Amino acid sequence: MKPIQQQVALVTGATDGLGRGVATELARRGATVLLHGRDASKLEATRTALARDSSNSRLRTYRADFASLEQIRSLAANIIEHEPQLDVLVNNAGIGVEQSRRTSEDALELTFQVDYLSTYMLSRLLLPLLKTSAPARIVNVASAGQAPIDFRDPLLEQQWNGVQAYCQAKLAQIMLTVDMARELEGENVTVNALHPASYMPTKIVVGMFGVQSTLEEGVQAVVRLACSPEVEGVSGRYFDRQRAARPNAQALDAEARRKLAQLSTQLTNVPAKA
Repeated sequence: MKPIQQQVALVTGATDGLGRGVATELARRGATVLLHGRDASKLEATRTALARDSSNSRLRTYRADFASLEQIRSLAANIIEHEPQLDVLVNNAGIGVEQSRRTSEDALELTFQVDYLSTYMLSRLLLPLLKTSAPARIVNVASAGQAPIDFRDPLLEQQWNGVQAYCQAKLAQIMLTVDMARELEGENVTVNALHPASYMPTKIVVGMFGVQSTLEEGVQAVVRLACSPEVEGVSGRYFDRQRAARPNAQALDAEARRKLAQLSTQLTNVPAKA
């Protein structure tokens, strides 16, 4: 494991809430942090504020709207072109429980695309760079809210429900975690998922749910998986905050994971394996 001062970490959804907190903490510890967001002016304001708050100027910005598969693909290509090293990928960007069904630029159910397919695509497309930078880590910010995917209607075209949309996308992240960890055995790249904390004061919680946890609880849980020696070599696990936990049974179902990998490849045109 490299010293944190020699590491480069990409944090998606870094302009608000948990992502911003994680990016700030990694910067304070001395990492080079790549900040992702979908608004250029907000990204620059975040970079300026984090540089001031962390006394770390090694911050670079990358813009992409995850409602566009092409922009996700371009983000990965842009990072590969400009960054010779990537030690940590924190897949944090996402949306919460929507009040009505929306579709992406690609005519896909929006929650599934933003909360899961972006994680799938970035992790797959950036994997060669992570491998050459090994030891490296992928951290998927999932949730304790998990619901099995009905593969007869995975994009909820027949019967949409905001809670189901969110919870199945988060379970899909954990299913991807299990698959990638098994695939990467011996490669010195670990992949873990976590529920960072319950109902933190972020924009996808405030106004809809009661706040139960501090943002700092979630930040420390994510940063632990991103850079702590305590979890070096640990891979394919799901954590509830900082404790190993058992995810929904579908995450451990090899046939369900095969169907998800097939669906992901079909929707994104990014192969499930290199």
